[in-house]
Amino acid sequence: MKRLVILTFVLAISSVSGGISQNTSTFFDEADSFFNTYVSNGKVDYKTLSENPKQLTSVLALAKDISVSTSEAKTYQAFWINAYNLSVIKGVINAYPIKSPLDKKGFFDTTTYTIAGENITLNDIENKKLRAKFNEPRFHFVLVCGAIGCPPIISTAYTASNLEKLLQQQTVKALNDPGFIKVSGNKVAFSEIFKWYKEDFVQDGNEVDFLNKYRKEKVPSNAKVTYYDYDWRLNKK
Repeated sequence: MKRLVILTFVLAISSVSGGISQNTSTFFDEADSFFNTYVSNGKVDYKTLSENPKQLTSVLALAKDISVSTSEAKTYQAFWINAYNLSVIKGVINAYPIKSPLDKKGFFDTTTYTIAGENITLNDIENKKLRAKFNEPRFHFVLVCGAIGCPPIISTAYTASNLEKLLQQQTVKALNDPGFIKVSGNKVAFSEIFKWYKEDFVQDGNEVDFLNKYRKEKVPSNAKVTYYDYDWRLNKK
């Protein structure tokens, strides 16, 4: 009898685990289809989406009750990165037409979305679900806030299997983009992302040290650092 009870318990746990895995896989597939349909060249087709948001509503509905654990770090991170980017788009569509996400009061800090069983803001996803749990500054190059000043959104969903490749790809792309990192002689102008989240980029030196880990053309180590104004205009197609 004892063995039967243990076996039943193990099968129940396996069933729940399998269900979570299946739901996550479905979410990643549907998110990938959505991004592939409505994102191109780092821009989002908000106009078309505003006319028919069915696919966006559907993929976010999948995210409502999914459970992810930090014990499966890559799946967890990929889920919350996609959830953030999808929720940003949802926030824009809910207020469309707007010229900037800042046109909607509380866009990042009070508007909530039901994700993984919680009512959660965009700032909470970024700061509590990701930054607080992982020492990973590359998150800043894949979390896209809906503005031109952000690193570009991609037309692919993040998954456990592609996460490392895409984190590296998007970081290298951003930090070698002359429109994002503006180098002139012995001066380098950073996006204000580097000012707002400075602690993430100076753990092993300073901003220039971090930058040069990913730059093809290195910046002088004694370069004068400044920050240029963020471009909050909507990243619309």
